[in-house]
Amino acid sequence: MARSVAIIDSGGANIASLQFALERLGYGASLTNSPDVIRSADKVILPGVGAAADAMQRLRDGGLVDVIRDLRQPVLGICLGMQLLADASEEEDVDCLGIIPGVARRLQVAEGFPVPNMGWCPVTRTADTAVLEGIGDGSYFYFVHSYALPASEFTLATARHADAFSAVIGRGNFVAAQFHPERSSADGARLLRNFLELTP
Repeated sequence: MARSVAIIDSGGANIASLQFALERLGYGASLTNSPDVIRSADKVILPGVGAAADAMQRLRDGGLVDVIRDLRQPVLGICLGMQLLADASEEEDVDCLGIIPGVARRLQVAEGFPVPNMGWCPVTRTADTAVLEGIGDGSYFYFVHSYALPASEFTLATARHADAFSAVIGRGNFVAAQFHPERSSADGARLLRNFLELTP
């Protein structure tokens, strides 16, 4: 169980809803850009809404790029936070943290598949992972995004827009969800609880 949870202040409007979701699960979390607080936390969450370039600049300005790369405790990226963990994003051609291999690419526009992708989409598991324990295959989660990581060897679950993309991805102590678990009802709460109960 997490004794302390640090939410990295990368900007974005979903911070309050994330904090409320954690409180409903019985966990307090501090919103911070302090390297010492982040390093000492039992669990770290990297959320984000908006542009990758702006979020990366905020992390660089706070001296947090190497701090995040060096973390050894469980880390959860959410939405843009998932893309920030990747090598880069096509959005403004920005280099990201390079923790999980891959490049976030713009979703393809097709008939019936507008961009951004907004709404509930089913998620298909592609690997066993503790963070999805107790969540049924085909469960729906809430997405709001225009970019996504293609499926790769690090993909733990996929979803589809016009094409399949990574819905959950992981490498080592880093795991990330393209959807918003804090806005995804009971299954989203289960994912957050699973993460918070991970052992390092």
